[in-house]
This record gives sequence, C-alpha cells and structure tokens, in this order.
Amino acid sequence: MPRMRWLAAVVLALVLGGVLADLARPAPAAAHDATTTAHAEVTGSGLDAKAVLDLEYDLLMKSAWLYAEAYDAKERTEQLRQLKINRDAVTDYVTRRFAVSYAGRPCTPTQVGDADIRVRGKAAFAVLTYAYACQGESGGAHEISSALFPDAESFVHSTKTMVRYELDGESGSAVLEATAPTVKVGEHQASSQIGEFFVLGAEHLLFGLDHIFFLVALVIGARRLRDVVVTASAFTVAHSITFLLAAMGIVDVPGAIVEPVIAVSIIVVAVANLLGRDEDKLGRWRLPIVFAFGLIHGLGFAGALDIKESGSWGLLLSLLSFNVGIEVTQLVLVAVLFPLLALLRRTPAARWAVAAITVPIVAVSLYWFFDRIPLPL
Repeated sequence: MPRMRWLAAVVLALVLGGVLADLARPAPAAAHDATTTAHAEVTGSGLDAKAVLDLEYDLLMKSAWLYAEAYDAKERTEQLRQLKINRDAVTDYVTRRFAVSYAGRPCTPTQVGDADIRVRGKAAFAVLTYAYACQGESGGAHEISSALFPDAESFVHSTKTMVRYELDGESGSAVLEATAPTVKVGEHQASSQIGEFFVLGAEHLLFGLDHIFFLVALVIGARRLRDVVVTASAFTVAHSITFLLAAMGIVDVPGAIVEPVIAVSIIVVAVANLLGRDEDKLGRWRLPIVFAFGLIHGLGFAGALDIKESGSWGLLLSLLSFNVGIEVTQLVLVAVLFPLLALLRRTPAARWAVAAITVPIVAVSLYWFFDRIPLPL
C-alpha cells in the first residue's frame, strides 16, 4: 500500500508538470504546435450568399506570406492598417481556403467593405466579410468548405472551422476539419452535429488550462467523495445556467471582464485550500463561492462557442452537445484525480503535497490575471 501511495504522488506530479509545460509553450505567433479555431457565419435568402469570417489575426497574416511588420502588429489601429494595405493578399489566401458552392458549382467571392478586428479571449481576430455570387437553378443546395490554416503551413495544427449557416431555408451548424472539410446544407445529420460539438466541448475543457486549474483546486480541497460530488455538481449547475442564458441573449458580459475574473476564481479557491483547516468552515464558504465562480466560468464557455446573441439559442443541439462534452470530461478528470489525492493524503508527503500543487497554480493564475487585464494602448 505505501508503494501505491507514493505512485499516486508521482502521477500527480507528472500531471501538474505536464500542465505547466503546456503553459510554457510559446504564443501562437511564434509556435509551430499551436492550434486555433476559425469562425464562419454564412447566410443567404436565395442563390447568393454572404460569409462573415473571424480568423486569428497573426496567423492569417503569416499564412498570407506577409512580412513581420504585418503579423507582429499588436495595436488595433496598426492591425486595421495592415489589413487594408494587404487586402489583396489576405483575400487571395482566404478565398482559396474557404469556399461556398451551389449545386456543385463554385460561387464567386468578393470582399465587402473593410476588415475589422475583434478580440476573442486574449487573441485579436480579423473580421472579414465576403459576398458569394452563385449560379444555377433554384432547388439546389449550398456547400461550405474550409481548409483554413492547414497543418502543412506549419504555423498551427488541428485547425477547426466552426460554421453557422442560414441557407436554402435551413439553419444549422457544423465543425469543419481536415478529415471532414465540407458541409452540405440539408445533409448534415443530427448525429454528426452532436458528435462534433461534444468533442469540441471536451477539447475546450482539456486544453483550457484555466478551467483545468480551477477543477484541480476544487478536487484538492475536497476530502470526501461526497464533497467532490456536491462541489462539482454546484459548478456544473452554475456554469450551465450562464452558458444557456448567454445563448438566449439574456446575459452578455465582455471577455475583458470574464477572463480576469476566471483567473481570480482559481486563486481564491486554491489559496483557501492552503488557509483552510476547519472542515466546517470550509463547508460554509465552498459551495456558494464555487457556485458564484461557476457562473463566471459558464460565460467563458459561452465565449469559446461564440455565443453572443439571442440567435444562438436556435442552435440548441450544438449548445447542449458542447455542454455535455464539458461535463463528461470534467467527470473523467475528477474520477482520475480524486483517488490519487486520496492515496496521497495517506502518505508522509500529504503535509507538503497540497502546497506543492497549489502554489504553482496560484502563481500561474496571478500571471493570467495581470495578463488578461485590458490596458489602454
């Protein structure tokens, strides 16, 4: 049994080390192993269509083979200037990688207006609008294809394009990737949609280090299985509430507020684990605080799925699939971490183990907090 307990300590150390190593990776502009998600909203009432694309700015400028002056631009004004003077190069790249067709015939794209910039999380995204002139007889169907930011470009890997569409009298959503780059309106099965957004939700939790850290901090502070179940349930209920309220357009909080508060939530829960000694006192603060911070994390999940208006409520199946993906992944992580912590608490290492795991989490979260505070340029 002692050997199993020490094994649990080693496994936990490796898990934490892996998380911190992942955090230390370079930013997307300099890395070859980063990932990104493109966003596309395609609408149309007849044969012609309009697509609004959100593409991560620095990756877009690198993929269009522009100079460092363009992709290293950080200020909004300069980014807009670079998009304007490099309009042709950007349009050439995007229209070769993103296509709309009708009845098997490619539609002709034309950029509409000037590009804009919006912030998603901490990254700047270029907002590009294209009009697609399509030909053919009525009764056909549109197809949407995306090969944006492929692995072959070496800047990123595993890029996904989240597509929402209202075409041919139908509305829906899809996740396009290298293995399935095209969606045909009217033929996208509900089962595929469920699977796509379930995986997207699972990946968001697994690769969202702030949510992982919060979950780890919760598990560290729970000494009984009942505590884990109650705490995790409170977190689940809370973030599901704000997630769905955002979908209905009732709640809309800017990411500039949500992201720093998520970092604060990790710090509060982690520090409480270090200071708390009385189990009864822990019980008094844990549930209401976890619930309150769960509401904030729900807004973070909504931001990841680009939920920003009441129209998103029409994508109910996608929303629920995404949320279930988050929940299942959360349960799996708790099922793995809690038994390891239970074994660890029975070893001589228990006294310093909580601090050894918690202090790095607090340090990284403090960095996130200051890094996420929007500063005037």
